Amino acid sequence: MQKTPEAIVWFEQVSKNDIPVVGGKGANLGEMTSAKIPVPPGFIVTANAYYEFIHESGLQDRIKASLKGLDVEDSKALSAAANEAKQLIMNTPMPPVLAEKIRESYKSMGEGLVAVRSSATAEDLPEASFAGQQSTYLNIEGADAVVKAVQKCWASLFEPRAVYYRNEQNFDHFQVGIAVPVQRMVQSVTSGVIFTIEPITSDASKIVIEVIYGLGEGLVSGEITPDLFIVDKAGPTIISRRISRQSRRLIRNTTGVENEVEGANYWQSVPPSKQELQKMSDEEVLKLAELAIHIEKHYGSPQDIEWAQENGDIFIVQSRPVTALKESSEVEPEIKQPIILAGAAASPGLASGPVKIILDPNEINRVLSGDILVAEMTTPDFVPAMKRAAAIVTNRGGRTSHAAIVSRELGIPCVVGTGEATSLLKEGQIITVDGAHGKVYNGKVTRRVQTSSVVSLMRDAIVTKTKVYVNLAQPELADQVAARNVDGVGLLRAEFIVSAIGKHPNFMIEQGRQEEFIQKLYDGILPFAKAFSPRPVVYRTTDFKTNEYRELEGGDKYELPEENPMLGYRGASRYITDIESFKMEIEAIKRVRKDYPNLWVMIPFVRTVDEIKRTIAILEEEGLKRGPDFKVWMMTEIPANIFLMDKFIDAGIDGISIGSNDLTQLVLGIDRDSEKLQETFDERNEAVMAALEIAVTTAKRRGITASICGQAPSVYPELTEKLVSWGITSVSVSPDMIGTTREIIAKAEAKQKK
Repeated sequence: MQKTPEAIVWFEQVSKNDIPVVGGKGANLGEMTSAKIPVPPGFIVTANAYYEFIHESGLQDRIKASLKGLDVEDSKALSAAANEAKQLIMNTPMPPVLAEKIRESYKSMGEGLVAVRSSATAEDLPEASFAGQQSTYLNIEGADAVVKAVQKCWASLFEPRAVYYRNEQNFDHFQVGIAVPVQRMVQSVTSGVIFTIEPITSDASKIVIEVIYGLGEGLVSGEITPDLFIVDKAGPTIISRRISRQSRRLIRNTTGVENEVEGANYWQSVPPSKQELQKMSDEEVLKLAELAIHIEKHYGSPQDIEWAQENGDIFIVQSRPVTALKESSEVEPEIKQPIILAGAAASPGLASGPVKIILDPNEINRVLSGDILVAEMTTPDFVPAMKRAAAIVTNRGGRTSHAAIVSRELGIPCVVGTGEATSLLKEGQIITVDGAHGKVYNGKVTRRVQTSSVVSLMRDAIVTKTKVYVNLAQPELADQVAARNVDGVGLLRAEFIVSAIGKHPNFMIEQGRQEEFIQKLYDGILPFAKAFSPRPVVYRTTDFKTNEYRELEGGDKYELPEENPMLGYRGASRYITDIESFKMEIEAIKRVRKDYPNLWVMIPFVRTVDEIKRTIAILEEEGLKRGPDFKVWMMTEIPANIFLMDKFIDAGIDGISIGSNDLTQLVLGIDRDSEKLQETFDERNEAVMAALEIAVTTAKRRGITASICGQAPSVYPELTEKLVSWGITSVSVSPDMIGTTREIIAKAEAKQKK
């Protein structure tokens, strides 16, 4: 390209060496076009045009003045200054000569719908990534609309997140220019992503291809689960496939699109006859693979490719190097823009929505689908609202709190222990919750998720010797989670089922309503046993504490207040004392087992060897005898369980399951819900690790199964690796960690074989 660039160039005129002129995106589109890779045609308004506009209009000094002395950590000040800079750009007329050139170029490419995309000139630098900082405008139609969209791209160089990021990276605001590619829109029948390296094992001989119906935004947003193909580059040949049902697709509204509309897309139902089908033929998949191999060879490195198919033709809309594949122990990259609130990372994921502040559980009906539930803390009474919420933020609590545990099970982002969420956030305010990092941002924030999407699908397919179980409590999730590659339920919590009943067991006995209680408990347990059959479902008998029992109807009559309920009348101590209540629970278990003998029992909080002996005796007296199809496990969560492990095994248990939350609490003497001690509360502490090793190795030596069902494996991959090396037989995790845990275990097992 000429040394003094024109204001407008076509894709075929530029290459990967022209980033200073057309930005990273523009240079890449030109490079692929020159390499005869099928790219939708288009032109680029160069950075030179942007610089001339800024300098000749006198905007540089005015924008500098608006940003002078700005504290980018002050989100309100940042937003105000950035908006002022953007308005200065939008209120300044584009030079008429340039505007006319844009109109003429748009007409030359055949008009119609186009994408107007930002391409910063500092993109793809090794020391900084500007990807996603500026705006893209889709479905733009009409010459005047294209001119305005170009100017909006220029203005987006001063979005608050872009100003903040440049400040953090010490970039001069006026040394970073912006080019604007204008590209014909592809009306995608199918679309997807290709990785020319297998992202789990970094196997360069494999290609991974994702396919969905409709526009690629449906995949990028995480809304649609794609078909997944693994292709061997030799051939190429398809070596595995996973076909996903798709009931709806995102399509473009090609009629009546107004000039100002961005992304005028809508969801359309996929015809029932196509929902279960493979979305592309094998021949088309192999054509994609061949094209991906060609692109990889051209660039000389593994590529992450976005593609779309229209009228049988395949187009490449983006290709970027796979520079760093995410390790299993890593979480999603942190968002680089100002936070408004921070707390403990309790459940991973990213979600945006309006704030609903709930100070009393009687108000939970105000929480609608997609809202962000904000509360002082949550209790079982909040669960119906939690199921509707897109994310949860609380003032109090740690990662073992009720909000954290339920959020992980529901698979929604959660940040706890913020201290001031209910006072700082405003009703109806749009926020974004980043559960992986414990951060809350103002407004809606997005990030690209294709890599995690394909990695998640592949992780789920991994086979391991060590079993992967799941922790569950919500009956309506049973079928959904059972469809995953999981070996059973390692912890079925009774507490949520009892909370739904809402009445104290002894209150029901007093009223002669034992049958009603048994039936409701049966109805709560049955969906799990049915969904997972014949895989085992390990039901943990009720582990309510006295304060939680008191909250049930009639509870204050039967429960004395305790100074420290966590260490009070709970677990096995209660079963051998309040035998009539325990018998109702046993009866419900027996009824489920008549049709589903995969239901087992786990006894929590066993303080003494005598307690487990007497509890097992009650089970046997009521007809639940240990045998080939009925196992009794004991929760291992008290130091006494560790010291006397052989004696507890001698008492007649088939397996142990480590409750790492309580075990850590009692080994370290820390209230697990104390916000002030969250940094000290760590299952990786030397003393806790010593206890875990004794538990697992003793169980292995004595020939019984050993599992773990606390939150530790869901949080610390390195701990899971240790457990596998000691010989643990299963790991039970929250649903969101099934695939990740399989990958961690597979790598740990591979190390043992070496």
